[in-house]
Amino acid sequence: MEPQLLHSVDDGVATVVIHHPAKRNAMTADMWRALPPLLDALAADAAVRVLVLTGEGGTFCAGADISSLRGSSGEAQGLAVRAEEALAAFPKPTLAAVRGYCVGGGCQLAAACDLRFADEEASFGVTPAKLGIVYAASSTRRLVSLVGPATSKYLLFSGELIDAERALRTGLVDEVLSGGELDKRVAEFTRVLAVRSQLTQAAAKEFANGRTDRDAYWTEQARDGGDTAEGVAAFLERRQPDFTWTTSAAATPFISTSTSTSTSG
Repeated sequence: MEPQLLHSVDDGVATVVIHHPAKRNAMTADMWRALPPLLDALAADAAVRVLVLTGEGGTFCAGADISSLRGSSGEAQGLAVRAEEALAAFPKPTLAAVRGYCVGGGCQLAAACDLRFADEEASFGVTPAKLGIVYAASSTRRLVSLVGPATSKYLLFSGELIDAERALRTGLVDEVLSGGELDKRVAEFTRVLAVRSQLTQAAAKEFANGRTDRDAYWTEQARDGGDTAEGVAAFLERRQPDFTWTTSAAATPFISTSTSTSTSG
């Protein structure tokens, strides 16, 4: 099978699989290009409430497939940054399920997700110093927002890998699972996310990402969107709420996705 992005949707959860096992799921240029339009399609799908990004087999993503990036390093980095920004802008909750290597561009993608759950054998690294590449400013700032300046400098200056335990301690991952429990935990947690209010999730995502110009908008949505009334009624009636607000109401994402063509995935 050619390197590509595979995807499926089941019970409100979209799963995107980085599939390039011959090279530890390294991202080719076509795969970078394919991610933004795929995310646009999944964002527009009313059946999708949560997105999981993972890798085929025992590896998340070993970075960029250097052999497929024939242009300048700046052009190659631009593809990765556009994909990263599209993932960060996805209007619904996103979770990276990480096994094995999560390195370079793979770590860049994982950092762009809202949450990261990892197998205890996973390892993480940000490796531009090994190639003499200036890591993109937006990617650097996102990394700093997750792990702080000191750990960001450690990762960027050295290019060294850290294990899952240290990634958890520094805030790069949210949970570490042992004994093959990652899939079970991801399925369990995404089921929880899929039944929660998209109104709450979308507003919280914008606020947490730093958007400051839509406070009044979210106040209006909370008042008129129906989820608050339904949540209170369900609580008083001791039943599961049936939230109906969808992210299609939030017309403007925090970061605009870039227009891109795709021949893969």
